[in-house]
Amino acid sequence: MKRLLGSVLPVLLTTLALAGCGSGGEAKGGGGGEANLKLPPLNEHVGNVSGTTLLWIGLVICLFGLGFGLVTYSKLQKLPVHEAMHEVSELIYETCKTYLKQQAKFLMLLWAFIAAVIVVYFLFLEHMGAKVLIILLFSLIGMAGSFGVAWYGIRVNTFANSRTAHASLRGSPWETFDIPMRSGMSIGMVLISVELTLMLFIMLVLPGDLAGPCFIGFAIGESLGAACLRIAGGIFTKIADVGADLMKIAFHIKEDDARNPGVIADCTGDNAGDSVGPSADGFETYGVTGVALITFVLGAVPDQTEQVQLLVWIFVVRVVMLIASFVSYLINNAVAKARYGAVAEMDFEKPLSSLVWITSVISILLTVLTTWWMLSSMGDGTMWWKLSIIISCGTLAGALIPELVKAFTSTNSRHVREVVTSAREGGASLDILSGLVAGNFSGFWLGIIIVALMGASFLVSGTGSGLGDMGSMSEVKWAVFAFGLVAFGFLGMGAVTIAVDSYGPVTDNAQSVYELSTIEEIPNVSDDIEKHYGFAPRWDVAKHILEAQDGAGNTFKATAKPVLIGTAVVGATTMIFSIIMMLTEGLSNAAEVNKLGLTHAPFLLGLIAGGAVIYWFSGASMQAVTTGAYRAVEFIKNNMQLDENATKASTDDSKKVVQICTEYAQKGMLNIFLGVFFAALGFAFVDPYFFIGYLISIAIFGLYQAIFMANAGGAWDNAKKIVEVDLDAKGTELHDASVVGDTVGDPFKDTSSVALNPVIKFTTLFGLLAVELAVSIGAGLLTYILAAMFVLIACYFVYRSFYGMRIDSTKGPDEFDTVAKEAGTGL
Repeated sequence: MKRLLGSVLPVLLTTLALAGCGSGGEAKGGGGGEANLKLPPLNEHVGNVSGTTLLWIGLVICLFGLGFGLVTYSKLQKLPVHEAMHEVSELIYETCKTYLKQQAKFLMLLWAFIAAVIVVYFLFLEHMGAKVLIILLFSLIGMAGSFGVAWYGIRVNTFANSRTAHASLRGSPWETFDIPMRSGMSIGMVLISVELTLMLFIMLVLPGDLAGPCFIGFAIGESLGAACLRIAGGIFTKIADVGADLMKIAFHIKEDDARNPGVIADCTGDNAGDSVGPSADGFETYGVTGVALITFVLGAVPDQTEQVQLLVWIFVVRVVMLIASFVSYLINNAVAKARYGAVAEMDFEKPLSSLVWITSVISILLTVLTTWWMLSSMGDGTMWWKLSIIISCGTLAGALIPELVKAFTSTNSRHVREVVTSAREGGASLDILSGLVAGNFSGFWLGIIIVALMGASFLVSGTGSGLGDMGSMSEVKWAVFAFGLVAFGFLGMGAVTIAVDSYGPVTDNAQSVYELSTIEEIPNVSDDIEKHYGFAPRWDVAKHILEAQDGAGNTFKATAKPVLIGTAVVGATTMIFSIIMMLTEGLSNAAEVNKLGLTHAPFLLGLIAGGAVIYWFSGASMQAVTTGAYRAVEFIKNNMQLDENATKASTDDSKKVVQICTEYAQKGMLNIFLGVFFAALGFAFVDPYFFIGYLISIAIFGLYQAIFMANAGGAWDNAKKIVEVDLDAKGTELHDASVVGDTVGDPFKDTSSVALNPVIKFTTLFGLLAVELAVSIGAGLLTYILAAMFVLIACYFVYRSFYGMRIDSTKGPDEFDTVAKEAGTGL
């Protein structure tokens, strides 16, 4: 009760404070904001066809994409699977389902904070009356969308994991590869199709004056859902992973030993972190980028005809890229099957890489053709090829970035092998240092690639007459639009990006399902499999295939992370510009524009504040993992049975570890979310330009922090895989050192780094509302009192994210002195 009251009280205070401001304050700037975003009629002709007709056709294609995903789901469910493996995968699904139900309740609590701000802004300040209920409804729909695709991803993956494990018994690498690839495409196609269907519905069905605010509500809702599921899932999965891994060192047991009660929690975490998180994150990223571009077009493009042309074009190209992903998958699958269908050994990374490149090339070709057909008559006739090149910069980035990531995280990369070489002589210390080197180098190269591609888009946007006359500071507006289109291109092949990312948790779980089923110990199992499934199992080959495939899964889980964080940063540029447009009256107010520089103290201070929040967030999320893992290890050590009669951990013990993981994931998430929420609200009230500096800072700091942490963690993870698979050195000191490195990398790559993406987008998107609230109230004593109150609340949760999550928070000074003296350190 005390915890619930402590969580809900800030909501009540916030609502009362803001409602009081809304009723008593004098509106000074709300008129140009998202409350007044109005979609023009979309029935004007684009490419000789009505815009609404094109969008309805796109909606039908999205339904076909959804149908493909669901048909694939059905086929996967019908694949053969041994009962022992099926039981394990269903147990994993049941624990995942329990976790998701708890997260749904938790999400509704967090939604109350957002709903309070939406009600105050749209009802009290913009006087939209009953329309506020529709905006609230779409915020719930956005949140439900993130949650729904996450649940779908878990269900598909927990079908696929046991069927992949079963297929490995045949000794065929291709069959073992094909199942997680199909499950990944099912998730990718469903995710993108659902997202596009919802956004097209808003555009086609809702009145134009309501569509703009509903897009904002929808985007905030899906951003909240993604942030919660990504952060909490990342904490959950790494508590379980670290807890289970440390048992390998403590008791010298094998990977996924069935006697370890932490393994089921680890499998649940693989889905909570590596399936739920990316699915919700991808759904939100795709939607928020679209909303950012809609907001820009409606706010910066003065001509209504050009608004319609650009809006329809953006969504038609998205549909075309969905088709490109589907066609590329069919082509790549046919080629890969012909090449690998009958081989005894295969490099699992090659068909995944070829899928990404084929999709990129086809997407670029179809984008150019579609843009030429739709926009060849727009402007001076050069608009179509300029926009094509700009989007293609992003699409190319979606293929180049994974290749660069592989250079730092693949089992074949020199950096990862350097980690292994270092650990062989220097143990865990040099293992960790080498991984840090890989992460830092990756930050440089990926940053340079992103800058180069954004720079190219900027140059194209300014070529000749640029992209048209947009009034004051036209070249600045089109440069920002170009950056938004680069983010758009990043996500163009979103279905394939999600597919290769979802491949990872299936392959990881498949190896665990194999071990947890203890299938080799079942009496007469070989004869039974041959009788019922028509083949003789090849046990050693199966285990080798699963381990090698898991290494490829680790690599491609790593490749999707910089793509998503890159879109967050590039897309945030467009959203931040929307705030700037509002504050500067469309860049026409020179005095206000001058405040966007280092000579304006609030802007400079905001740049400094953003970095502080990124470093706090990284520490807070890892603190939650550290404390939760400590509790999990403590429980596992006390309850793991290693006597000769023990074969499996008890289900009750496994569920207890899941409970520990869930508890600390939610505790950590609550502190983090409330810290981020109130910091955004408080900084917006301090000064609008302080807040803009803050948003720019968290995007830049967050980009490099995320890349560094993700790729360092990926290098440590696959270094361990080399030791286990290529060197067959399990149980050795080298293996112990690589496990230590991997446990350090776990929260790096799967908690802190990946969660920075939704944090950046949520803060930026919520900032649209927060700044409008502050500007509407106006500068004055009341605004500064509110700013101080919100910042103090944020600092309280920052404080609590460590001091309320400490491992030994019950120990007093005397006890610590005793421990120190016994250790001979004399603290």
